[in-house]
Amino acid sequence: MTHQRTFKARVRSRMAKTGESYTTARRHLLARAQTTPAEPAAPAAAPAEPATPLSAGPAASSVPEQAGPPAAVPTVAGPAEQTERISDALLGERTGRDWAQWFALLDEWGGTGRTHTEIARWLVTAHEVPGWWAQTITVGYEQARGLRAPGQRRGGGFSANGSRTVAVPVGRLFAAFADDALRRRWLPEDVRVRTATAPKSFRADWADGSTRIVVGFAAAGESKSRVAVQHEKVADAEQAARLKAYWRERLAALKQLLEADGDPR
Repeated sequence: MTHQRTFKARVRSRMAKTGESYTTARRHLLARAQTTPAEPAAPAAAPAEPATPLSAGPAASSVPEQAGPPAAVPTVAGPAEQTERISDALLGERTGRDWAQWFALLDEWGGTGRTHTEIARWLVTAHEVPGWWAQTITVGYEQARGLRAPGQRRGGGFSANGSRTVAVPVGRLFAAFADDALRRRWLPEDVRVRTATAPKSFRADWADGSTRIVVGFAAAGESKSRVAVQHEKVADAEQAARLKAYWRERLAALKQLLEADGDPR
């Protein structure tokens, strides 16, 4: 009985971190328990991974990254460049597989011949990967297989991304973007809000209207959440690099503001 209660608690903890349903979270934990050997081994058919960076585009780069994903795959920003790639341990915890395992699976499925939207949708529908993580895996795979350069989208355009984990509930993190007064305390640029869906996504046109931002939010527990920003319609790689640095700085300021003030209003 005690073991069963402990396992249920682990399931609920995973649900809070990943947004998965109870059934999905339970299945991943059971599968891990059944397949974890004494020494973790790499997947048998894991291909050699090219040393190409993972772009700003999710983070789905476009973890969110694609221009028009299906409804089940939110267009949210995603991982950092492959030089800052999400660790195997974290990816495995959130999705059930590490990078090499996902790459091997996608190669077997014929991922190099698929579009970004097809890959992300397949990860969501066939493997029940949560939307943000599906985008993250998709962008990482595309960059590792040379289908896109760092900061470049599959269509040839560029984007810049940034992400941050902040020790506040996801609703408060969302408000830091959606609330005009609060947003101005850490983001000096003027933006024109297009859509804001609490506490999941925020879209806005940037200052002069030449670019736009797409922001995604995910709970990582009761008092911790993650934000991922994708800056779209960027002119070139140089501008993408400047914006990437800009978002690294601004998200650090956001984190400091929210964690220091507690509930800044």
